[in-house]
Amino acid sequence: MSGTGETSGTDETNETGGTTLSPSRPWRLPARGLAVFHGHGDVARLSHYFLPRLLLEGKRVLFLDGANSADPRLIARLARERGVPFAQFNRQIEIARAFTCFQLTELVARVPRLLEDFPAQVLIVTAFPDLYFDEDVRDWDARVTFEQALAHLRRWVSLPLSVALFSSAETLAPPAARRRFFERVRTAATEVWTFRAGDNQRLGLTCEPGRPRFGCSAGPAKAGPAGR
Repeated sequence: MSGTGETSGTDETNETGGTTLSPSRPWRLPARGLAVFHGHGDVARLSHYFLPRLLLEGKRVLFLDGANSADPRLIARLARERGVPFAQFNRQIEIARAFTCFQLTELVARVPRLLEDFPAQVLIVTAFPDLYFDEDVRDWDARVTFEQALAHLRRWVSLPLSVALFSSAETLAPPAARRRFFERVRTAATEVWTFRAGDNQRLGLTCEPGRPRFGCSAGPAKAGPAGR
């Protein structure tokens, strides 16, 4: 992300209960490392607002969707508002959906093979670790699959790849044995960003200080101009 410490954001108003996304610059992912995004709003859906800048830069995105949030209509609208044919955007995104924690772990494990078929510079994963809170899955099984996926994600940071995880874990009530999953993810991250709504309901990002950063500045992000 930008190294100025200011908010990054979109120019749209998204469907998150009236929250406006219109700070001073488009939201950006770090060029490398493992970044975690969490906080206010539909965090998985907010991942879409990072796509336009990535795609306009010619980057390809591998999108592992554990939240079932990937929305072609929203992506098409973002493309249209920027005067870019949707087909061009579509060619630069590969979406793979996971409906269980086991499926998400399998997708994460297969990232190197997926990149052979679809060379991407960015990996986005939604609902991590949220999907591992499923009470229909035994605690032991959830822990084993979660730890496997987290270990893989740590390894993929060594690839020429920007890895971004989008989580709403803090708004959920995981079983007691899994309450530290999100903290384990935060500990593994090189950057942690929090979505926060200000008094004017404009959504901003704050970077958690004290980490080896690949592009974010410590301290709270400044708010941008009021949205439409």
